[in-house]
Amino acid sequence: MKNELRAFIAGFPFLTSEETEIIVENTLLRESKKGTILLEEGKVSKECFAVIRGCVREYYIKDGVEKTTAFFTEGQPVNSFSSYTNNVASKHYLECSEDSLLTVGNQSLVEEMCVRIPRLAEFITDEVQKSAGELQEKMATFMTSSPEERFSDLMENNPSLMNRVPQHQIASYLGVTPESLSRIKKRAYTKKP
Repeated sequence: MKNELRAFIAGFPFLTSEETEIIVENTLLRESKKGTILLEEGKVSKECFAVIRGCVREYYIKDGVEKTTAFFTEGQPVNSFSSYTNNVASKHYLECSEDSLLTVGNQSLVEEMCVRIPRLAEFITDEVQKSAGELQEKMATFMTSSPEERFSDLMENNPSLMNRVPQHQIASYLGVTPESLSRIKKRAYTKKP
């Protein structure tokens, strides 16, 4: 597991090998089975995660129905920012959609790592800002696009997701019924040359 973490950290070339080892030795890794709930609605988030291997789904329950709002895969941070930062109850769930290997952090660990590796604080700030910008763009695109355009965007940016999670969760994520997703997929695949 530590070798998988080392490979993940290798994607951050600003870290020296010594700094990489500090992070590897101080990072808690958790293997979680498919279906594991990492955060429940109504609970305060005390941990933040990064996906080393696997997939985590964010969803809300509205009128008794699960509404998928995000999927997080390899290399992506997973956090309930409003709950974690403001110490308030989460309004959503985080669940492993596949068997997953996750880093597990908390505020004290992040602070300790930033003291030991000062450049890390700037990197974390940059990553949070980058993620916020990407989320803003994603929401704007979702709100202004048709279900077919959303499907096309998914196929362009994360096509492997179609084979990794149940189709009813993909449909929920795209804001359509499973039957509508089947029709959208059929139309999309018949258009291909």
